Amino acid sequence: MRSRNPVFSRRGFSRDNGYAGFNTAPQAGGPAVGTQGNPYAQGNPYAQPSGNPYAQNPYAQQDLQYGVPQAPATTGRMTMDDVVLRTATTLGTLIVTAALAWALLPVDDAHISRSYGIGVGAALIGMVLAFVQSFKRKASPALIVTYAAFEGVFLGVVSSIVDNRIASGAAMQAVIGTMAVFAAVLIAYKAGWIRVNRRFYGFVMAAALGFVLLMAVNLLFAVFGGGDGLGFRSGGLGIFFGVIGIILGACFLALDFKQVEDGIAYGAPREEAWLAAFGLTLTLVWIYMEFLRIIAILNQSD
Repeated sequence: MRSRNPVFSRRGFSRDNGYAGFNTAPQAGGPAVGTQGNPYAQGNPYAQPSGNPYAQNPYAQQDLQYGVPQAPATTGRMTMDDVVLRTATTLGTLIVTAALAWALLPVDDAHISRSYGIGVGAALIGMVLAFVQSFKRKASPALIVTYAAFEGVFLGVVSSIVDNRIASGAAMQAVIGTMAVFAAVLIAYKAGWIRVNRRFYGFVMAAALGFVLLMAVNLLFAVFGGGDGLGFRSGGLGIFFGVIGIILGACFLALDFKQVEDGIAYGAPREEAWLAAFGLTLTLVWIYMEFLRIIAILNQSD
């Protein structure tokens, strides 16, 4: 029902942003790849631990002088409170619109086609908004909140369909599963059990690319061949790939946490908090959808 990958919509890992990109090997006669055109990024915190990716940030001049991250200044820098507030805003918007869609778009036999059509339309709009934000150099709070609103409509419709027609209580189970994954990854990250470095990033990106391509092929077979395509989203294979999707989502969360941690440590501008919230929202939606899919498959096979 939803095939896009949150990692491809995250500005922190785009090739045009040296903040969290890994491809920073210098080219002959030119700057490092991934740092061109970024007013904040002149280094890679993963490839160059002592560098400051916000070296051109006027609030980061003390970092340059002493060569180590300083405590955030009182003006202009991203803080954990900023990230929490923006994330709460995006997730709150998503939850409200999901609840409204659940309540106002019935999924009985007489109305399910119309409601599902509205949900799919909202998902497509959300996808477009996510891609637009991904290619913008700066965060657009209005764009991010609007994305969350449309994504909430889609989630509300799909959750209502699964909960009312396939498995009662599925939506709550998916929410609990998503919260459990978030808490587990956060604890593991803070405890140092997960180390986000070049190798980890490369593995996650390769796995994510393979996963998305495989699901895209399955979708094409389903659209043009009918049925469940290659069967990657139904039955035992569907459960297997759903678990793989959740594991990938957990890896995305670790990348999100590293992005937030580095942004605060290196004096990222305050508007970067919106990008962090955007990335976290994308990842949590990804994990929720994988849980919901697994629950639906398990109940359909009963």
